[in-house]
Amino acid sequence: MSLDHPLNSLGFAKPPAQTRVVVAMSGGVDSSVVAAQLASEGYDVVGVTLQLYDHGAALAKKGACCAGRDIQDAARVAETMGFPHYVLDYENTFREAVIDEFADSYLGGATPVPCIRCNERVKFKDLLATAKDLDADCMATGHYIQRKMGAAGAELHAAADSQRDQSYFLFSTTEEQLDYLRFPLGHLSTKAETRALAAQFGLTVADKPDSQDICFVPNGDYAAVIKKLRPGAAVPGDIVDNEGHVLGHHDGVIHYTIGQRRGLGIGGLVDPLYVVKLDVEARQVVVGPKAMLATRRVPLREINWLGDGGFLAGGTRQIAVKVRSTKPPTEAILRPISDTEAEVELLAAEEGVSPGQACVFYDPASTRVLGGGWIWRGH
Repeated sequence: MSLDHPLNSLGFAKPPAQTRVVVAMSGGVDSSVVAAQLASEGYDVVGVTLQLYDHGAALAKKGACCAGRDIQDAARVAETMGFPHYVLDYENTFREAVIDEFADSYLGGATPVPCIRCNERVKFKDLLATAKDLDADCMATGHYIQRKMGAAGAELHAAADSQRDQSYFLFSTTEEQLDYLRFPLGHLSTKAETRALAAQFGLTVADKPDSQDICFVPNGDYAAVIKKLRPGAAVPGDIVDNEGHVLGHHDGVIHYTIGQRRGLGIGGLVDPLYVVKLDVEARQVVVGPKAMLATRRVPLREINWLGDGGFLAGGTRQIAVKVRSTKPPTEAILRPISDTEAEVELLAAEEGVSPGQACVFYDPASTRVLGGGWIWRGH
């Protein structure tokens, strides 16, 4: 095909009919609309759904993705729009790459974010490789994030709808992956637009509720999942203050997270106490006043840099960061230590910064995502 051909909506200099795109379909409304939209534009669409965990046990569970009911919904969308759909069994891969680390991290007193690892190690790695095996020109997903072309190539940007933005969960996307990925929903201003498109295409998932929980954690009960995955993990211990005074007892560190206030079982106190530290080795839940949750220095590792120039060579720089998915970026100073390690200094202290969470970097002057790293305890 001549390079003089105008670029299609996915950025290729050829007609949509000659452009094959694999769409990662979870069975939800977002990825369904992506597949339907591209099919309606005449692209050679191939839908792929990953079976990530025991869908037999998950059939009755609402609010999860990639379970039995969702596989059926994805297949129905493909049938409606007339493109092929395949289901790939990734249960073993998902367990090894995501679930096992989730359990081990939680047992280590961290607060993991398995959705990031799933994107990094399964969807944008194994599924992306499958898309290339199918001779696809690109892979599209229903994530709310934008891919824009800059002077040096593809850039990652936050979604137009800040309420739906998923850039926090996609910071570990590499430049090579970004070249191949497309995010057709990132420019939409509201989720209502997505649902309107679903209705326009006659999709049965148009009014399907969004998934809320981590897909393999029913009802958000992390501790129950950990006990099932790691029998004997709920070892009792003491609840202590910062000076080691015993204030109460617990049934296992896995029942607590940094910043937790409710459910401590400590009564008769004038001021509320919060979980400020989890000491797994000592089997202690350390509590203290809210002020003890405030943090300004955040050690990071496993840095993924998406900005211009080398990460280490760029030296100390002012950026904006998110240390949790639900809050807007705040001003910070980024100090590289190595190609994969750094320290972030928050200009305004944040409460409840926890090991196992991500710290995502943003250009303070635009919507561009500059990468990020994983928060840990430091040396």
